[in-house]
Amino acid sequence: MDSPSTSSVAPCSQNKCGTSECCKNRMVFPEKQYKEVQPKGNEVTGMTCECGVFGAIACGEWPSQIDIAQVVCLGLVALQHRGQESAGIVTSDGTSSKKMNVHKGMGMINNLFNDDAMKTLKGNLGIGHTRYSTSAASEMVNCQPFVVHTSHGALAIAHNGELVNCEQLRREVLERGVGLSTHSDSELIAQSLCCAPDDISEHDGPNWPARIRHFMTLAPLSYSLVVMHKDKIYAVRDSYGNRPLCIGKIVPISLGAGKPEDAQAEGWVVSSESCGFLSIGARYVREVEPGEIVELTRNGFRTVDIVERPDYKRMSFCIFEYVYFARADSIFEGQMVYSARLQCGRELAKESPVDADIVSSVPESGTAAAHGYARQSNLPFAEVLCKNRYVGRTFIQPSTRLRKLGVAKKFGALSENVSGKRIVLIDDSIVRGNTIGPIIKLLKDAGATEVHIRIASPPLHFPCYMGINIPTREELIANKLNPSQLADYVGADSLSYLSVEGLVKAVQHNKTQQNPIKAGYCTACLTGEYPGGLPEELSW
Repeated sequence: MDSPSTSSVAPCSQNKCGTSECCKNRMVFPEKQYKEVQPKGNEVTGMTCECGVFGAIACGEWPSQIDIAQVVCLGLVALQHRGQESAGIVTSDGTSSKKMNVHKGMGMINNLFNDDAMKTLKGNLGIGHTRYSTSAASEMVNCQPFVVHTSHGALAIAHNGELVNCEQLRREVLERGVGLSTHSDSELIAQSLCCAPDDISEHDGPNWPARIRHFMTLAPLSYSLVVMHKDKIYAVRDSYGNRPLCIGKIVPISLGAGKPEDAQAEGWVVSSESCGFLSIGARYVREVEPGEIVELTRNGFRTVDIVERPDYKRMSFCIFEYVYFARADSIFEGQMVYSARLQCGRELAKESPVDADIVSSVPESGTAAAHGYARQSNLPFAEVLCKNRYVGRTFIQPSTRLRKLGVAKKFGALSENVSGKRIVLIDDSIVRGNTIGPIIKLLKDAGATEVHIRIASPPLHFPCYMGINIPTREELIANKLNPSQLADYVGADSLSYLSVEGLVKAVQHNKTQQNPIKAGYCTACLTGEYPGGLPEELSW
């Protein structure tokens, strides 16, 4: 994803909270650090998804019998929830460092990659990207993967995240005489890798792991990368582990439910999430560790380097991957996202019980948490909303009025389940508070006697500069209204959030990795505690 253009401004003398009209678009950070975010290419209408990256390489003799382009395409389809604006695939036959096959464009994956497009993407390895933009405009020029031509051949790169010190890196690249054609920090990463540091020897050809390491020492976060050059793919995760990235093994179709370690690999894949592995005949192997550089070849994968973060800094995996962004069947930290969301509902029931007849959810985002709430509170779960699956997500609507109309188009009430009932309605988060009110009205018009809102995450108070497009503080409803006031505003009989402590407890409940050195979550949007330090230290 792409970094916002920022510049320092003096703090407002009349209001230090960032919520008055004179403080519009001004953020407040710890120790009164202020930044002004310039208008983005598209109007932002809610919390929006990140990008998704995917790579695949065939094992054994080439040309491979595996259709790598199809594998990458299906992998991107599974990651479509992470971005719907544009997509791209780059493939290589692995024999020439000069030629890569590229197809990318605006729109959804299934519309972009038709039969004619797939025929142009022959190869034995490839990478792909599905994009949601943050600041760089939603235009063809910003579509990924980026391909740059170097003295050592073509290099392709796809990126999920956002470089927090983008402006500093941009100045350094420009000072080297390198021109940049976009405002995307993904292109900036590609150009940074093209500039070899002075302290490495490359008499026998480019040392891409050393170049990647050099970049990682300059950019602390936030990114997961897939980088392709000739016959290799490099999978890279920032040293804080802020963005997800995992490795999968393509196994024989006859394996069934057998253990993947017992099967001979037909190929290897790397992906932002593991949710699409089974659909392409792959099995989850492990996550890319924070700071790890993994090299994938036809012979397998290996760790070529690890860039450590400072000893006093903890891992900072984005906790909203569990809450909102990831698909429920993805695996993080050895546990399925669904189980973490289920546990969020249990913790929410412990913290905020209520007398009611049924528990339900805003589909699909709150369903897992609603089941957890129902089990913990010994209340029956019942569906109360019928979702129209042919209406887009409400955050893409350009105005408050259309967003509210979008809710009416998006949901219908199951009146037989609703009439005469006291309902606990679970949702995963509240950003602006525009959509929950019409839903409550819909349920009460259908006969609900009470509607109690329970949110399976804490209130959002701060923006994110690490790849999630969370609105300005002024636009976040939690900065304007406390839970009681918000309940009155949306017409709920009560409203409660899950606490930060409850959320962290929930996502740790079933995780298999208990090493405290490899644990920790970014909660910046909830607490204002940014993992890399204060904004001025990161050139925000």
